Amino acid sequence: MASGNLNETQRQLLSDFRAGKRLALSRVVSIVEDERTGFQEILDELHASLGKAHRIGLTGPPGAGKSTLTAALARAFSARGETIAIVAVDPSSPFTGGALLGDRIRMNDIALDKGIFIRSMASRGSLGGLATTTKEVADVFDAFGFDRILIETVGVGQSELDIAATADTTVVVLVPESGDSIQAMKAGLMEISDLFVVNKADRPGAEKLAREVEMALHLRTGQIRQKVTAHHGVDLERVRKRAAERLGITREEQESDGTAWDIPVLRTIAEQGQGVEELIDAIDQHRAWLTESGELTRRRDARLAERVREVVDRRLRQIVWIENDGRKLLDEAMPALEQGTESPYQVAARIVRAVSG
Repeated sequence: MASGNLNETQRQLLSDFRAGKRLALSRVVSIVEDERTGFQEILDELHASLGKAHRIGLTGPPGAGKSTLTAALARAFSARGETIAIVAVDPSSPFTGGALLGDRIRMNDIALDKGIFIRSMASRGSLGGLATTTKEVADVFDAFGFDRILIETVGVGQSELDIAATADTTVVVLVPESGDSIQAMKAGLMEISDLFVVNKADRPGAEKLAREVEMALHLRTGQIRQKVTAHHGVDLERVRKRAAERLGITREEQESDGTAWDIPVLRTIAEQGQGVEELIDAIDQHRAWLTESGELTRRRDARLAERVREVVDRRLRQIVWIENDGRKLLDEAMPALEQGTESPYQVAARIVRAVSG
């Protein structure tokens, strides 16, 4: 979209943004996060600048040390001269709807690093581990010129699958004392992970957990050839195929030339910085594989297509419930719904007809 669609204030803000001013960055992030008037026009202007940053997602069960590991990664990337943006999604406060800022507090020791920018976001009831506008905020950081964008999810376990559609590289962080972590992984996290990390690896059970993860990965790979049923009856190949389809590529296509990514299982003690360099090496190897195999283009294309669908859905909700009489028609239909003389499907059909003309 041409800059003529922006008002003078927005043009000046974007001019400061492109000049690398952190205050302008903060203001743009706030506008996008809160979906204030003009946020879509700003994103339109920034779209052509996207695609340079490496987006890394960190997810896993609560208490796995994701924030500590995120801070350790940021510190190590910064030491190499790279710039890092962190999007830390916190659970929403039940009273204010805002973020509790727990992640921001745990990252306090890196907050003053000039090469690191931290933004906490409230999940606002979103069930995918991310806030509604996390992807758009990541776009803002990408356009600003950060080398790496670290996206840390809420930490709600099996429902955090949105990160796979947001990040280029997804890191699943597990912890030994999380007794049900393997089950959660098999039920969902297995299909989105590019790297597994067993954090707090100095605790009892760490090696056992790492071996279990490696075994689960082995069973998944073996099932492709032998068509066996995985442990506890979870069909890992079917799960993997669903994930591949969402990314626009089948498992067979990935393996046709022998270039499928071999998912590593790493050990870290994030509080002490142990294993962090090895994790960064693996992340860099995955980034190289993404580029060389063409998977990066496929993932980003899928992300763009999904973004269009999300924007269409958001716009349609606005048209139905805010700009037209959807709310009024629903309120008028409540007595009939309560009495059972009309069903929700009949009311919904009437609202759609009224809106579509």
